[in-house]
Amino acid sequence: MVLRSAHSEVTTRRPALFWASWLCAAALISVPAVMLTGNPAVLRGHPLLPAVLVTAAVVGLFWAALLWRGRNVRLRRSTLRAVGAWLGRGAVLVLVAILAWLNPFAYQAAPAGPTSELSVVETPTAITLSPDGGQATEGLVFYPGAKVEARAYADILKPAVESGFLVVILKTPLNLSLLDGNQARSAMSDHPGISSWAVGGHSLGGVSASSFALNNKDVAGLLLFASYPLDSMQDRADLKVLSISGTEDGLSTPGKIDASRQLLPSDAAFLAVQGANHAYFGDYGPQPGDGEPTVARDVAQKQISSATAAFMAGLAAK
Repeated sequence: MVLRSAHSEVTTRRPALFWASWLCAAALISVPAVMLTGNPAVLRGHPLLPAVLVTAAVVGLFWAALLWRGRNVRLRRSTLRAVGAWLGRGAVLVLVAILAWLNPFAYQAAPAGPTSELSVVETPTAITLSPDGGQATEGLVFYPGAKVEARAYADILKPAVESGFLVVILKTPLNLSLLDGNQARSAMSDHPGISSWAVGGHSLGGVSASSFALNNKDVAGLLLFASYPLDSMQDRADLKVLSISGTEDGLSTPGKIDASRQLLPSDAAFLAVQGANHAYFGDYGPQPGDGEPTVARDVAQKQISSATAAFMAGLAAK
């Protein structure tokens, strides 16, 4: 029979706050590690997300080291300090949950099609597609949808490039275009040879593109993929607009697209791709909350690509 003294029980028992601290440290380390090593879109995107993840992991490692060094130290906290400590650890877990939510939808390559003659230049903040051997004079700056990798739009926008137009797909901070709605200006400044610009975007990216077009009079066209503006653009009568949507979109629903007509210039053009859903406007796989498509992806995307190229050609002829 083994006797255990009351003193030994007191010294070996760990307070709940101690284990909560270990949970926070482990979460700060493991979530960024999984995202950095398990999702190639993280390192291929804007550098802000990897920087935030690495910082979180370093903080977690430092916290774990402090916990290990002080594992035999017993701290007595007042009720107020204990409540503050619990709230702080709750905030850390919320932060980790936000980091996990920011894990982007990675580009999923479509079956290889015919090879095309174009040049691709990728930087930490943009992917630039330009006609190979030709000097484009019209261009499109494109904002990706929320949490979607920029590469996911390269294939669907290539036909516009093959038609002679420059296309710049932005890599947005944390894959959220609203964090830098004026990012298109930098892309435009990098290509002084382009005399006419359009901006466009998918979903949340279209919201950012709309705001940019509204506030920048040198933008000639606005291309919306399953998106709509938040503010009225009726005063931009000189702005050419094409809104392409899907009839099975569960996020930017047909009802929302129809309601956006009153926000866009009166001559805005609308194209509803029959059977297409929200995720068909890029190559990144299914998206939670989306509708079920009733048409093949390649069929829908061919319509989207063709309409995009025709829209850009119409701006060039303007």
